[in-house]
Amino acid sequence: MSWRVPLADIDFGSEEEAAVTEVVRSRWLSMGEITQQFEAEFADFVGIKHAIAVTNATAALHLACVASGLGPGDEVIVPSLTFVATANAVRYTGAVPVFADVESTDWLNISPASIEACITDRTRAILVVHYGGFSCNMPAIKGIARRHNLIVLEDSAHAIGSELDGRKLGTWGHIGCYSFFSNKNMTTGEGGMLATNDDALAERLRILRSHGMTSLSWDRHQGHAWSYDVVDLGYNYRIDEMRSALGRVQLRKLPANNQRRAELTRLYRDLLSELAPQVKMPFEEKRGTSCHHILPILLPAGMDRIRFMEGMKVHGIQTSIHYPPVHQFQIYRDEWEKRGGPLPLTEEIAAREVTLPLYPAMQDEQVEWVVRAVQESL
Repeated sequence: MSWRVPLADIDFGSEEEAAVTEVVRSRWLSMGEITQQFEAEFADFVGIKHAIAVTNATAALHLACVASGLGPGDEVIVPSLTFVATANAVRYTGAVPVFADVESTDWLNISPASIEACITDRTRAILVVHYGGFSCNMPAIKGIARRHNLIVLEDSAHAIGSELDGRKLGTWGHIGCYSFFSNKNMTTGEGGMLATNDDALAERLRILRSHGMTSLSWDRHQGHAWSYDVVDLGYNYRIDEMRSALGRVQLRKLPANNQRRAELTRLYRDLLSELAPQVKMPFEEKRGTSCHHILPILLPAGMDRIRFMEGMKVHGIQTSIHYPPVHQFQIYRDEWEKRGGPLPLTEEIAAREVTLPLYPAMQDEQVEWVVRAVQESL
């Protein structure tokens, strides 16, 4: 379908084309010098010692869980209002995701009080998600983790460039995980990044990324190694040079694009309050600086969401849902019903949430089109 206003769009041009062409002409396509440069530039951008590029953010989450020593018998507290990969990455290790509720209908992130209520003698880690690019209450969560000796992992797939107290999201916990999927604030098509200040964790993450090997093809090509040992049960989660080249260009564009997202979000908030005041736009409270990955709204309670989204479609406006709660998916539902408690806020929000279009190339006029379509579709 040809949308009048699509949900998302990418900012690709001649710079990205030139970067990929240069890699192809270099004849070195696997993880090499360009990837190392991308990692160094990303580490500098977020302000961390180590950045490790991987094939996608799900791989990043999996490696973060493995490197943290999670395994059968362990529990990891996660939000249910997230993409399913967050919980799946925990299960890949044999550990069990335990779902916590969110803070409120204004702040759609995991609740510190709910985290505290979920802790048992089997809890090993807290895996937070910075929904929409808005920060979790990291000081409170770090405090809980210190009291209970827990690992803190960050799913920062939505939060590239977001900050709290002058510190980039993804650098608060032991390991942060970022996504470069095609709808993210910067994209390589597929791709992800791990971030940590821990030297030992970084070394293990690099080894796990490539089959548990002690040296890479690039090292041997450069004459830095002649052979290798295999010291861990690793995976093939390498990124290629073409995507790393795209990432370097996209990273340079990110600050300006995030600023434009912020401007569009402010315009949405003004127009929605004027033309559709019965719609709630979360994250009105100030907490840090968001990269504004998506634009979520909450419909009035009891409204037929599908009918509303069909109305938006008639106007040529693409919408989405972020997210169906993970604990209600078939693969998790039965086990959660046996052992879990209610998640009333998560379930209320998930039934009312609709995501409106947001991307840097949007024009102010298009935001007005979307809001007027919201007004009519209500």
